[in-house]
Amino acid sequence: MPHEFDLRLDTLRAAYTEGRTSPRRLIAELREKAAALNPEFKLFIHLLSAEELEPYLAALDDKTPAELPLYGIPFAIKDNIDLAGVPTTAACPAFAYVPQRSATIVEQLIALGAVPLGKTNLDQFATGLNGTRSPYGACRNSVHPDYPSGGSSSGSSLAVALGVASFALGTDTAGSGRVPAALNNLIGLKASKGLISTAGVVPACRTLDCVTFFTASAVEASQLLALTAKPDPRDEYSRANPLWNDASAFGAPRPFRFGVPKQLEFLGCPESPALFAATVEQLKAIGGTPVEIDFAPFLEAARLLYEGPWVAERYSVAGELIEREPEAVLPVIRAVLEKAPGAGAVDAFRAQYRLQQLKAICDRTLADLDCVLTPAYPRPVTLAELHAEPVARNSDLGWYTNFMNMLDYSAIAVPAGFMGNGLPWGVTLFGRVFTDQYLLSLAAALQRSTGLPLVGGSVPAAAAPQNPARNDRTRLVVCGAHLEGLPLNWQLLQRGGALLEKTRSAPAYKLYALAGGPPLRPGMLRVSEGGAAIEVEVWELPSAELGSFLTGIPAPLGLGKVELEGGRWETGFICDAYGLEGAEDITAHGGWRAWLRSRN
Repeated sequence: MPHEFDLRLDTLRAAYTEGRTSPRRLIAELREKAAALNPEFKLFIHLLSAEELEPYLAALDDKTPAELPLYGIPFAIKDNIDLAGVPTTAACPAFAYVPQRSATIVEQLIALGAVPLGKTNLDQFATGLNGTRSPYGACRNSVHPDYPSGGSSSGSSLAVALGVASFALGTDTAGSGRVPAALNNLIGLKASKGLISTAGVVPACRTLDCVTFFTASAVEASQLLALTAKPDPRDEYSRANPLWNDASAFGAPRPFRFGVPKQLEFLGCPESPALFAATVEQLKAIGGTPVEIDFAPFLEAARLLYEGPWVAERYSVAGELIEREPEAVLPVIRAVLEKAPGAGAVDAFRAQYRLQQLKAICDRTLADLDCVLTPAYPRPVTLAELHAEPVARNSDLGWYTNFMNMLDYSAIAVPAGFMGNGLPWGVTLFGRVFTDQYLLSLAAALQRSTGLPLVGGSVPAAAAPQNPARNDRTRLVVCGAHLEGLPLNWQLLQRGGALLEKTRSAPAYKLYALAGGPPLRPGMLRVSEGGAAIEVEVWELPSAELGSFLTGIPAPLGLGKVELEGGRWETGFICDAYGLEGAEDITAHGGWRAWLRSRN
């Protein structure tokens, strides 16, 4: 293998295929490495023994990398996620139980060929963002000993950052999969709620919880999401993944608009403002246009998570143990949850009403954007600061994360730089539900642009994909009656359409006024010679509305691919040649509007 830390999916597939290592050899080496690191970093609560690993390795004996997408890929599991036959503790020994069945996500990964190394440390009951709230020991940062790993998925982030797992599973209710990613130079994918099954996961807030992936690169997170985003009958909160968010949606970004909070807060950090500004410039360099947004509604939604009745949802898991055996739960966790019994049903409904009001406001903000960029946290906090003020400093880390699941958005932590002391620094890209692969596309482009070292050394990221990235919006090229202000434009507006740009086609089309009407309709036909550039508009429609629009298009018109000036291809109106009988060639006018003016 080129580097002992380079455990990326493609690297291991190549190493296995070429016979440079084997799952048994690699897993044995990684287990030994993890055991050596554990006394200092406290990353594993339960590291699987050779005997416990054997069934997973034996299952690969008659398989090959060509048969299993994750053949021999080592992964770690946060210890609030079930692995059959191994205790699940949620970092509370008194709560521990031994599940007979693995969590659905774990079953999926093992069936794909992945090998679990063990159960990782976490903030008790996944309540915390720093990684120090565990009776199994506080987790320090992978790079700097004076800082925490971040949490609550502390051990999972360390397993990847320290080079003992290719990827790791965490959970994220309020930032537990994003804060530790940013603090350890990792991608932290918090996919849309319900895309990854939470069956077999100890709840923090059942209605908000997400299983997360920690990886070195956005490319790997995209691959893992594509393999596992499936509806699960075991999970009543599971949701189907729309086809616009499947594996093929991961691609190269086209020009995009990203929100930047007007109310940026760095809590006095001297370095974070410049690092964030540099990331804005990087996104501009890959085609982004920044748009300042009012961030106050997002921040108010974030406060509801711990100041409102959602704390009672956390209490529903640990409350019985707290009441029966209070000393079994860490004092800082008890302090967070102790106000929950006082929350009543009236409070819960009032909070839900306010949350829905805020979501309506925030959704309107996101409707005109492709994503929003924020810091992952305002500033890093030291272990000493956490010891002195555990609740306040923990809250600092969640400034930009707590609202995400409350508002039902997708979010990804992305490495974006290093502070002067070497500590990793990161940002978050977030957007509308079910735009996960699109956000991962932007994250991958950002990683390529920054050229920051990946975990394991300065290994170049994968080459840019050739296909364009897709989200929940479809671009549509119109050339006639659907142009802005013309008779059929209402069909776009009624479906939530928005005008993106006025441009021209490549000089390879003829434009015809078709026979019949009203309304008068054009036909645009690609030709091998004698073509011209035609004035067109590019609109954007919600993908869910495209089907109803398509079924209303009368023959001989249809939708196909149209080449725009500069060589870009988009979906747009095209015309079958048979429909040109009786049509008037109006190519010389250069566009539909010009032809209409000529008739007056």
